Amino acid sequence: MNWTSRGFAIVCAFVVGLPASVSAQTLGQWTSGTPMPSARSEVAVAAIADKVYVVGGFGGGRELEIYEPLKDRWVRGAPVPRAIHHTSAVTVAGKLYVIGGYADGWQPVSAVYVYDPGTDRWRTVAPLRVARGALAAAVVGGKIHAVGGVGRNRRNSPAHEVYDPANDSWRDLAPLPTPRDHLAAAVVDGRLYVIGGRVDGSYARNFAVNEVYDAGADRWRRRAPMPNARSGIAAAVLSGRILIFGGEAPSGTFDLVESYEPQRDSWTPATPMPTARHGLGSVTVDGRVYAIAGGTRPGGSASAYNEIFSRSP
Repeated sequence: MNWTSRGFAIVCAFVVGLPASVSAQTLGQWTSGTPMPSARSEVAVAAIADKVYVVGGFGGGRELEIYEPLKDRWVRGAPVPRAIHHTSAVTVAGKLYVIGGYADGWQPVSAVYVYDPGTDRWRTVAPLRVARGALAAAVVGGKIHAVGGVGRNRRNSPAHEVYDPANDSWRDLAPLPTPRDHLAAAVVDGRLYVIGGRVDGSYARNFAVNEVYDAGADRWRRRAPMPNARSGIAAAVLSGRILIFGGEAPSGTFDLVESYEPQRDSWTPATPMPTARHGLGSVTVDGRVYAIAGGTRPGGSASAYNEIFSRSP
């Protein structure tokens, strides 16, 4: 496994190897699917029904690549309106939303695009109030929460905005307590968890922080941090647990998978990824998590990997 050193502000605790007696049923297992047509990193990944959508990233151009797990094949959709990287993607009511990111090099953007798979067309909706790259987004109660990232001043933004598709508008909510970028977001039981990340784009200053947002109270609070400080990570929810995949630090990329159980506020290790990566995307479809693309070396690298995590029956 690849490990990092101490993270910025929060000490990174090393995870030792598990004894051979630990069952694969506890840790989960990996298989491989057909690789992506293009090699990419810093992608955004989301699912609609039984299909996985990959947008943006280095090496992706404007291509929308769609994976069909039942057929283990890739197809292409209509090109994204603009070439972007370090963007975020979510789905609401059968539509794919692509939010923020960097364009024209490293310029943070506020644009939000929506893709309709029924018509294979894109449209532009209300932009973010604060332009940001390397942000995270997730859906709570049919509304999109966009958190963190790097603003136009090249510094971390604490911005936390929520988008209501019903009236095509954004509004501000309680700011993220620990501003950071290259972070991950996931939702369990209606609560938004924002995990990991880095300071002002530097993967030499990674966080292990885990903060949860209660939409009813418009309030954040701290929860148990990740065992290992990481950024450039991906998150997915499986069986009520949040899985955090990969990441990078100056010492290398991570193959780590760490599993967070919100009810117990505790972390456990899961079976590492077959291929250490950062800047990957992940999403759950029919009880399996698809970990797609990502760089195999710190900084500028890319891959077409499509590795699939599942819990043993």
